[in-house]
Amino acid sequence: QVQLVESGGGLVQPGGSLRLSCAASGSIRTINDMGWYRQAPGKQRELVAAITRGGPTNYAASVKGRFTISRDNAKNTVFLQMTNLKPEDTAVYSCNAVLTTDVTILPKTYWGQGTQVTVSS
Repeated sequence: QVQLVESGGGLVQPGGSLRLSCAASGSIRTINDMGWYRQAPGKQRELVAAITRGGPTNYAASVKGRFTISRDNAKNTVFLQMTNLKPEDTAVYSCNAVLTTDVTILPKTYWGQGTQVTVSS
């Protein structure tokens, strides 16, 4: 079994910073892409940032210049450094990973349970 566990969410004032972490564990063979998504109340889930195994990244226009995604391949972990947070960044943030395991040939997408980020004064 594979698990993705997020941490680092919480309440922060506008202009503040938070760092989210997502660690994947289990019988993992190779993790390809990893990413962060968010879903605000009443809205659809949207991609925040993604990173390939080799390092190229992709960001939503609304967070470009404020958020930075990175990963530690040795620890199967992806990070999201969020700065200059705004109230509109409030959402449940979930990570995902496209990976193969010891018993799968084709990559499959796994999701974490999500962590709440609230930006409010």
